[in-house]
Amino acid sequence: MPSLGDTGDHPCGVGGRRELSAPRLRAGTAERAGLDPVELGHLVDEVHALTAGERPWASGAVVLAGRGPVIAVAEAAGWAVRYAAHDPESGTGVELPPAARVPATVDTPFDLASLTKLFTSVAAVQQIERGTLGMDARVGDYLPDFHAAAAHGITVRQLLTHTSGLRPELPLYDCPDDATRLDLLRAEAPSGEMGRYAYSDLNMLLLQFVLERVTGRSLDVLVRDCVTRPLGMNATAFGPCPGAAATEDQRRPWAKADRGMLRGVVHDENAWALGGVAGHAGLFSTAPDLAVFCRALLAGGSYGPARILGPDYVELLFTPPGLGFCVDQPWFMGELAGRGAAGHTGFTGTALILDRATDTFLVLLANTVHPKRRAPDSAPRARLATHLARAVV
Repeated sequence: MPSLGDTGDHPCGVGGRRELSAPRLRAGTAERAGLDPVELGHLVDEVHALTAGERPWASGAVVLAGRGPVIAVAEAAGWAVRYAAHDPESGTGVELPPAARVPATVDTPFDLASLTKLFTSVAAVQQIERGTLGMDARVGDYLPDFHAAAAHGITVRQLLTHTSGLRPELPLYDCPDDATRLDLLRAEAPSGEMGRYAYSDLNMLLLQFVLERVTGRSLDVLVRDCVTRPLGMNATAFGPCPGAAATEDQRRPWAKADRGMLRGVVHDENAWALGGVAGHAGLFSTAPDLAVFCRALLAGGSYGPARILGPDYVELLFTPPGLGFCVDQPWFMGELAGRGAAGHTGFTGTALILDRATDTFLVLLANTVHPKRRAPDSAPRARLATHLARAVV
């Protein structure tokens, strides 16, 4: 375990003032970033192709890519809002009149979906750095009322690495009230083999409760005070977010709740049932804000004068199998995988990848679920990442 370092009394577990500022992001050419402009041109063309046609991969998309402190690509394509509804009879979206559509811009906020897990993970590692949370401590040490997790000895590390044995989700959206939802979570025992990887939203939900118990603050406040505000990520927050890109015309039987066309409220049904703030989903953000998040982690936890983690603890996040972060996954990282690249995807069409070997990053925000969810397809994400990998000079 790395030494705790000088965290002082900071409630987020971060150090004091830095003597030197980490470089801030700036826009620049591909050449200045040490990237091939031709390959980046292919990346831009791909984003536009993904949002074109009658049945696009996504209604709208925004991509930011860069190397070091230089943003070499900042491109928006398609529509943040294109459809009024989904027509189940034709299987197509009911398009809005052209004047009523909203184009996607580089600054359009999107529902991050499971990219929220990365912020929950960083908040947890901040507490580990501070010494208020033990990596291998049992969840029951902090949440004795979560009797099933306590009885089975689930640890914080298992939550962060998706090795707790918990199933992917619970139907919290069908519960009549918060008390029933909480009872379900408290009674949920591992159904799979503990120690074996099995991706589960429940891991991050339990981690949320642990963090809130340890810090005495709700997750939205914790993420704001300890991650987004220090980094100047002013467009990143839990919803509602009225100007966000639209997501789904959420109705049964294709969805798990009947909520109609969603815009500015969380898409994930369980996060919605929990009031919009959840460890696994609920954050909204823009591509420029997420680029700052990437840059801070690539720079060892610092951005400008702010430090959200010490370098040793950033290393913990990215050490295979990763704490909250996926490491070297070709299915969405393409040719960036294989050298320690880390990142995550989100159900709404989002992706974030940072490659420490080449100091590159890729942010993709999209609304693939507008106007209706579809079978997951990460091939476009992998192609974009491969273009960036091939652009490295």
